[in-house]
Amino acid sequence: QVQLVESGGGLVQAGGSLRLSCAASGRTFSSYYMAWFRQAPGKEREFVARISWSDGGTSLADRVKGRFTISREISKNTVYLQMNSLKPDETAVYYCAARRPVEGAQYKYWGQGTQVTVSS
Repeated sequence: QVQLVESGGGLVQAGGSLRLSCAASGRTFSSYYMAWFRQAPGKEREFVARISWSDGGTSLADRVKGRFTISREISKNTVYLQMNSLKPDETAVYYCAARRPVEGAQYKYWGQGTQVTVSS
């Protein structure tokens, strides 16, 4: 049973920083992509960032390039999202997700989400 548990959300002022964590358990994730998505109230869920567990290769949404960084700590089975220069419209629930590329493009496993609120 795959479990993804996010933490690190909270309230921050515009321009501030937060680091989200996603603790993964339940299997070996060496062949997985791990990703962060977010969903603001009344909006569709959107992709934020992705990392390959095996080689650390990353992909980030254009909106967050230069401000957000995704990384993983293999020994702790944890993925991080470092968010700098946060903006009020980035207030959302942030979700961690996992998939195996060989199984397709849909993320199969999801965490419960962590709330990030950016005040102006």
